[in-house]
Amino acid sequence: MERLADRVILAWGWKRAALAVLAGAIGVLALPPIGFFAAMFVSFTLLVWLIDGAAAAPNSGFIRRLWPSFAIGWLFGFGYFVAGLWWLGHALMIDAEEFAWALPLAVFGLPAVLAIYYGLATALARIFWSDGMGRIAALAASFGLMEWLRGVLFTGFPWNAIGYAMTPAPIMMQSAHIIGITGITALSVFIFAAPALLGTRLGARPGVALAAILLVAHVGYGGYVLYGMPRPEKPSDDKSPVIRLVQPMIDQTAKMDTDGDRAEIFEKHLRLSAEPPKDGGRKPDIIVWPETSVPFILTDNQDALTRIADTLDDNQILIAGAVRVEDMGPGIAPRYYNSIYVIDGRGQIIGAADKVHLVPFGEYVPFENILTEFGIQNVVEMPGGFSAAATRQMLTLPNGLKLYPLVCYEAIFPDEMTGDIASADAILNVTNDAWFGNTPGPYQHFQQARVRAVETGLPLIRDGNSGISALVNSRGEIIAGLKLNETGFIDATTDGYAQLAFPAHLRQTNFWLIEILLLVIAMVSRSGFVSRRN
Repeated sequence: MERLADRVILAWGWKRAALAVLAGAIGVLALPPIGFFAAMFVSFTLLVWLIDGAAAAPNSGFIRRLWPSFAIGWLFGFGYFVAGLWWLGHALMIDAEEFAWALPLAVFGLPAVLAIYYGLATALARIFWSDGMGRIAALAASFGLMEWLRGVLFTGFPWNAIGYAMTPAPIMMQSAHIIGITGITALSVFIFAAPALLGTRLGARPGVALAAILLVAHVGYGGYVLYGMPRPEKPSDDKSPVIRLVQPMIDQTAKMDTDGDRAEIFEKHLRLSAEPPKDGGRKPDIIVWPETSVPFILTDNQDALTRIADTLDDNQILIAGAVRVEDMGPGIAPRYYNSIYVIDGRGQIIGAADKVHLVPFGEYVPFENILTEFGIQNVVEMPGGFSAAATRQMLTLPNGLKLYPLVCYEAIFPDEMTGDIASADAILNVTNDAWFGNTPGPYQHFQQARVRAVETGLPLIRDGNSGISALVNSRGEIIAGLKLNETGFIDATTDGYAQLAFPAHLRQTNFWLIEILLLVIAMVSRSGFVSRRN
């Protein structure tokens, strides 16, 4: 181990750069669909050794001294994000004639920008670097801070935060309820980096011991929640609503074809909604369609509302993703919203919620007045792009069920699970991952939505055009679901059990306490108290 550490520390030139990129790329094996979380031990062990060898000239200024560490972190991040987000290019190739030119920007440009956060993390960690276990504490605190910033700055994009590598299964998700994915990220980096101490022998005993304790506590707490914590029994006359998730598997090119048969797309949703229950089960009380499932402006099409009324029973409710238009008056362009409608058995729209957090360059163009002059436009074809709702509206159904609505990638933002969510009965997430085909993207998206269920302690109702559609309980366990690219429907009920509410502000507090504790360990180690050779 020491010989390997020495070779990595002393690596130079292109070999050093290639090793940093490779270390980042290896870490993606820990993410869905593979989920081999042990790969991160290799990634962060190599990263620590590479930072150990990131030396600058003795007389360099402050910035120059940090530059080698920043470069290593940036290269590590570039490898991680290219390997983990390459599938974003699939969305551009659906309309290749229009957007193929932007493929390098999606596959390499976005990772290059996101990698700056990791470069800043390693540069910041280098300020508190020491010979002992304090250096992995500094690295963990720095990554925790930068991953949090990645989720909030410039509209945020916290996709594939390092902490998700530590949540491949429900038994390893439960800590998110107490410390959130940001807290898991910080502690995960400490755990993943601990083997690096075995290669340098400095601080190995306390560092590896602490990492082992944290890992056992993480899994042990998950085991207690899943198998040791009492759960209330359902009454024999339980009348939990039966929820049908419709997964129509409409090809994205067909959805975008303005000359296509939109009526047939609509009818396919209706046919799946009208199918009799399987195995003699109860008819669904609530039917859910995915994001933008209605292929036209529903409020302009009374015939469509009539067809919905003909399909539903009087006491059934349809929840459907659709584009909502708002007339702004004469001479003013209308506004379009990516919305969710609630429709009753008489074909009446009785509720709606608009998307709050839009996708940059997908649903709107930032600095539109400037960038449109260079031919940059939305991937989703909509005049002027979508508008964002000012606030998130809870969906309250006639039976009193309260759903916290999230459209598409809104489910990846833990800091947005606020407001009225404490009064919600479940999270509703409608999406259309057909943009990304049969790639890792939909699997990664689904995992992050499951972690939101655990964080908030609420069941998750998730419906996607191409999948992955599922009912997930408050512990992240899948009650029923449909595979990616499968056409069909499922009928199921949530287990009706929510974990004891742990407020979001307390999760944030715990995260910052973890950050402070890691920083204290780093500073104490740097002062020489914990860096003895074992």
